[in-house]
Amino acid sequence: MNIVVLVKYVPDATADRQFEDDFTVDRVNVDGLLSELDEYAVEQSLQIKEKRDGEEITVTALTVGPQAAEAAVRKALQMGADKGVHVVDDAIAGSDSIATSLVLAKAIEKLGPVDLVVGGLASTDAGMSVVPAMLAERLGLPQVTLASVVETQGDQIRIKRDGDVATEVIGGTLPLVLSVTDQSGEARYPSFKGIMAAKKKPLETWSLADLGVDAGQVGLGAAYTAVEETAARPPRTAGEIVTDEDGSGAKALAEFLASKKFI
Repeated sequence: MNIVVLVKYVPDATADRQFEDDFTVDRVNVDGLLSELDEYAVEQSLQIKEKRDGEEITVTALTVGPQAAEAAVRKALQMGADKGVHVVDDAIAGSDSIATSLVLAKAIEKLGPVDLVVGGLASTDAGMSVVPAMLAERLGLPQVTLASVVETQGDQIRIKRDGDVATEVIGGTLPLVLSVTDQSGEARYPSFKGIMAAKKKPLETWSLADLGVDAGQVGLGAAYTAVEETAARPPRTAGEIVTDEDGSGAKALAEFLASKKFI
């Protein structure tokens, strides 16, 4: 079985993130890391491999991004993925989800017959949650998305998807595209052994030319959406202090919450 897990290199959410002059996210002057939500996808891929002990299963971590995005693949290899692929090309900068799904689909096709594609709930920088569905369409595969529980048996995948009022049970037959949520299971930390082993695992670098993708199909110029304006987050203001010297604090607090329509 061949499993491809999608990993994305994103700006650290705790850092001071900025935009470039063209309104794309500055990914150079800020620390980056493997998207936390994609760690759950790596974890579920590895669990599927471990639960199907005795089968020949390869987990490949795939990313699209700048040179620094290699770190996301390295993290997945340290967690236990078998090999990695990094698609890097200057023309990709500024690509939207549609172009990104195109590049990912071509990379997956180049990897050969793939039984399972696994992605996270969303990326922590864009948060659109649409790439797995777009990939399924481009690859002509069924999709089972937003899984909180994943079960496999033979060529069958069954998931539980938690909604606002109910939990759905959905099944599909391999090959398919799967996405998982942050409720699917805590992602493992790379062990020292895993970190050392990752240094010897293969990591290939591909360009758009390697995938047969025209540069005009990707990048900011080909994007279907555009950011027209950005504004800095306003400075944090001082909070309101409610004193309770005469026992009226609870009433004052309730009135404050009501004025903000919190209650």
